[in-house]
Amino acid sequence: MSRPTILVTNDDSLYSQGIKLLVEIAKEHGDVVVVAPNKPQSAMGHAITITKPLRLYEDPIFGEDVKAFACSGTPVDCVKLAVDKVLEKKPDLCLSGINHGSNASINVIYSGTMSAAMEAALEGINAIGFSSANYDPKGDMTTCAKYVREVLDLAMTHGFSMSRLLNVNIPNVPVDEVKGIKVCRQAVGKWSEEFDERIDPFKRKYYWLTGRFVNEDERKEETDLYALENGYVSVVPILLDFTAHQEVALLNEKWKTHA
Repeated sequence: MSRPTILVTNDDSLYSQGIKLLVEIAKEHGDVVVVAPNKPQSAMGHAITITKPLRLYEDPIFGEDVKAFACSGTPVDCVKLAVDKVLEKKPDLCLSGINHGSNASINVIYSGTMSAAMEAALEGINAIGFSSANYDPKGDMTTCAKYVREVLDLAMTHGFSMSRLLNVNIPNVPVDEVKGIKVCRQAVGKWSEEFDERIDPFKRKYYWLTGRFVNEDERKEETDLYALENGYVSVVPILLDFTAHQEVALLNEKWKTHA
């Protein structure tokens, strides 16, 4: 039997430490093709490029057995170009990451890492986004190596959920302190944001986005944030349908006089 084709991408760029490890692990399961941004694209969400041309440059950064391309666009651009121009057919799996920083809770909406995986899922491709709660781009990846490999082994052996998409976050603790893998739900939370106003040398105002994350979940122990804070790898199946299905009948009932 032929080996599966695995597309690897990220938002930290083709030259990040996280993607290097992810490629090494992916090679154990299939033939790997990499299309990733040529520079960091964190917090790009599901942005796509429509006002300027995109460019792809092949780079033998991972050796002769891995075709790798640097893309001038966003993480979602990378997946779109990979499917349409780089690969002869859709890959069997898309892996995005390993991101330097957590993408738990509401961060999944802002994340370029997860948006790349979402784009693959929209194309009907099983996808996993991997993120580490260690924000240091040169931080130790020993814990990630063990649990990315373990999650990928489980997914390849036992398959995916109906959603086709998993958000995996790995706690920033030594490997021997990880308590296991917990499949859970996304925590309810938000960023309480402020803009730090400053003045440049020309007396013009400019702003830096600041803020803090607020966990608003009433049942915290069921969530990805709780799992991470308590030493578990969190795995959240993600749906691409944003419909609040439980609200459809209620809204129809409320608005029936206006139908």
